[in-house]
Amino acid sequence: MLKRFIAYYKPHRLMLTLDMLASLIVALVGMVYPIITERMLADFLSGNQTVKKIVVASLIVLALYLVRLFLRYFVQYYGHLIGVGMQAQMRRDLFAHIQKLPFSFYDENETGKIMTRMTSDLFEVSELAHHGPENLLVSIATFICAFIYLWSLDWALTLIIFICVPILIIIAVYFRKKMREAFTERRTSNATINASLESSISGIRVTKAYTNSDKETEKFEIGNRAFVNACKKAYDAMGKFFAGTSFITDIFNVIILIAGGLFINAGRITIPEYSAFFVSINLFISPINTLIGFMEQYQNGVSGFERFVQIMDCEPERDAPDAIELTDVEGKIEFKDVQFSYEASAEVLHGISLTVEKGQKLALVGPSGGGKTTICHLLPRFYPITEGDILIDGKSINSLTMESLRRSIGIVQQDVFLFNGSIKENILYGKLDATDDEVIAAAKNANIHDWITSLEKGYDTEIGERGVKLSGGQKQRLSIARVFLKDPAILILDEATSALDNTTEILIQQALDELCRGRTTIVVAHRLSTVRGADKIAVISGGSIAEEGSHEELMAIEGGIYQSLYRLGVRNPDTDGTLSEIDVGELSKKAGF
Repeated sequence: MLKRFIAYYKPHRLMLTLDMLASLIVALVGMVYPIITERMLADFLSGNQTVKKIVVASLIVLALYLVRLFLRYFVQYYGHLIGVGMQAQMRRDLFAHIQKLPFSFYDENETGKIMTRMTSDLFEVSELAHHGPENLLVSIATFICAFIYLWSLDWALTLIIFICVPILIIIAVYFRKKMREAFTERRTSNATINASLESSISGIRVTKAYTNSDKETEKFEIGNRAFVNACKKAYDAMGKFFAGTSFITDIFNVIILIAGGLFINAGRITIPEYSAFFVSINLFISPINTLIGFMEQYQNGVSGFERFVQIMDCEPERDAPDAIELTDVEGKIEFKDVQFSYEASAEVLHGISLTVEKGQKLALVGPSGGGKTTICHLLPRFYPITEGDILIDGKSINSLTMESLRRSIGIVQQDVFLFNGSIKENILYGKLDATDDEVIAAAKNANIHDWITSLEKGYDTEIGERGVKLSGGQKQRLSIARVFLKDPAILILDEATSALDNTTEILIQQALDELCRGRTTIVVAHRLSTVRGADKIAVISGGSIAEEGSHEELMAIEGGIYQSLYRLGVRNPDTDGTLSEIDVGELSKKAGF
């Protein structure tokens, strides 16, 4: 993992070198003051001190401190820029990686937790990236220089103080593991809170509609309490760490006071040497304190990078080494004995075999949870097939590049997702380089152009987060316009009109009929009115194909599932033969299928 972290320094090698050099000079300048102090005291006691020497020494110290002023600014500014640059690159890599992760990853990971890893976790990593090398270099250099200087004053007193250092290290190592575990737990709790917030804020309208704010507060408080408890553990470990290490550093002063006094009394060291030693001991203790303080930052940074690596190590979707582009798509689809199961769950599909010829419409009907939507998700390879194969124009989808495969498939779902932006930007998502004329043509085909032009800002109208400013029908028609612009050879309609009122459904259905023209289409339907005109109907029950055929063929099967569903769905036929249908999923439950 260390190699992976260091690799992010590569683009910043020059600036990192300058930063480290500046930090080293800052540390060395700190050694000047005790040296000059010793000389001034020695000269004063010997009677050689003059005003001129005092002024010269002071000017030297002042000049060095001015140099250190600019170097400290350089270290703080450009050092942090290195950290920010590394953070930006990690975030860039992480975002690019999550774009390639399969649907199963998002099934298991909440949005809020992913966002935490991309924001606060990587901020801690950037702080470590900047302060880590700097603190280590400065602390080690200062410690060595201070040790050499103190040794030159009196080796015995230096050795006595140095004996305390291993004790300090032992205490630090003892508490390090506890701190690491505690801070990792705190980060996990923080991610849980973010996930809860994301869910609650996204569903605030539902919460208000059902007056369940107290319930949401209760759910949030569970995560909030877990975070507080995790913080208690983390800060308990940190408190013990700092208290123990600070106590050892305090012992340094006691040792100097006792040993130094005894050495002066014995005539081993002079008063100037003792004074310089007393001043210099801060240079000896300061890097140790810096390293102690660095431990918290190290724990935060390492745990943040570990969580970053966890996602980066998730296996992305990959094309086969010899994958080919899907071009000149005609649209023939074949499911050959397809079996599928989600990870760690029972098999969802069993032996699905279907053939849809070019330009045909296949309708999938049956009870909820039977596997209809899963079949649709397998076609664009959102999930890998467990067994069997799916062919498009005689080519296995596993042999095709996912980009070309998905480019050839358009999907209209019941739950429409629109991005925060303008109407035009959302339609353009179907074809990013489309012209304005193409966007308008797509909107006209989706029966929404007239409504758009009636708005004050027309196609530049902002629709809000997830299209919150639009009605369900308007959002659905925008999604249809997006697919029109994409112009795929294969179309999947996953309960595209089931959540709409009758009037809106008629408008949407007209647009969908136009969209389906000339395309191979798979329709997941809960309403029989969208089923009768299909070239082929497959009744999916319990993950298998229970019946298959046209509307007339299935109705001819006496006592069959489809016939029973259809007859149960008929309510008081009108004189003109028009039928009124009810939800097929509910009928399936009533029929016992």
